[in-house]
Amino acid sequence: MNNSSLQAPAKTAVEQCMNLQPSESCVIVTDDERKAIAEALYTVAAGITDDAVLVRYPPGDQHGEEPPTAVTDAMCAGDVVLAPTTKSLSHTNARTDATAAGARMATLPGITDGVFLMGLDADYERIREACTTVHGQVRDAEEIRVTSPQGTDITFSVGDRGWLEDTGIVHEPGTFSNLPAGEVFVSPQTADGTVVIDGTMRPYGRLETDQTIEWTVENGQVTAIDDDRVREQIETAAADVGDAAYNFAELGIGTNVAVTDLVGSVLLDEKAGGTVHLAIGDDHGIGGDVQAPIHLDGVVTEPTVYADGAKITLPANEE
Repeated sequence: MNNSSLQAPAKTAVEQCMNLQPSESCVIVTDDERKAIAEALYTVAAGITDDAVLVRYPPGDQHGEEPPTAVTDAMCAGDVVLAPTTKSLSHTNARTDATAAGARMATLPGITDGVFLMGLDADYERIREACTTVHGQVRDAEEIRVTSPQGTDITFSVGDRGWLEDTGIVHEPGTFSNLPAGEVFVSPQTADGTVVIDGTMRPYGRLETDQTIEWTVENGQVTAIDDDRVREQIETAAADVGDAAYNFAELGIGTNVAVTDLVGSVLLDEKAGGTVHLAIGDDHGIGGDVQAPIHLDGVVTEPTVYADGAKITLPANEE
């Protein structure tokens, strides 16, 4: 896809989501496999500010892997940072260092041209409203429970960890979002129960109609996974970091009401209004205390969510 075809979503990202100003610097971080999207973002940014750069490096081996030092340095020096990359930078020290230095940053991990066009064709003010509504229902709850017809039944203790909103509106220094955006999420202090993924999960993408992936969670650790390919990803990370790779990392509630169908991209599908996603591995960038070179999200398509026993209202998509 050529650069001109990607200009509209690039304008949404740079102008509405990031609010880049002429006096600011903008750093576009990408790799060799996401060049078209990066160049579209750079073209829009360079039309706003003279201080725009595009930094490219070879794709990493896995999500959460640290980028080269020169890339980290560039990120930490920017006012606005956009990172369309093959492997996610969201849960890296490079990302947290950049936002700690005052950058406002959006990562676009695993982004494709199609997801960029679909996921950024949205009114992010509407998504922010949906985040506010969900956040208001869960922010003071001590216990969250998620169930689904497929067999999910898991209970979370939030403890003193705060819920975060991924609105896609990244206008303040030191703030961070995924793009496409749209979720309210937390790194639970502990969790117990069963998770049955029936939506989207790496390495499969969108699961087949009769396919599910089941996890058992005990005291905040994933103790069993009934899928060989998912289990092998975690075992590979565990060879480096041990039990941290099995950490139950995240509960997220999708609030992007413009996403009407799951397309097989975790980046987009986990944001779909009315879904829940759960993750294994690293959580240090989202309020937890575990560092691991892996963060695997899985999507539950028909969840019911309870906050201290009260059923909450989930956002409905705009079909």
